[in-house]
Amino acid sequence: MVHIHNNQGTCSVRTLVELNDDHTIARVEVLGGCNGNLKGISQLLVGMKAEDAIRRMAGTTCGRKPTSCPDQIAKALEEALTEL
Repeated sequence: MVHIHNNQGTCSVRTLVELNDDHTIARVEVLGGCNGNLKGISQLLVGMKAEDAIRRMAGTTCGRKPTSCPDQIAKALEEALTEL
């Protein structure tokens, strides 16, 4: 199942997450932001349970911003879980 989240408050603008039925992450793609860092984070997330990734990334901030790209990925995963 594929879910697209429009990011808010970050340099990245959109996050695509693909979840398997067992809640493991099959794919993460982030449009915009720090390309190399987000590619690395996306590769690390593949195979991880969405709930574990959310627990690790939710609430992460970037500088003075109240959110971050990892926080937005966590939000995308939360939304995707509700659609399964």
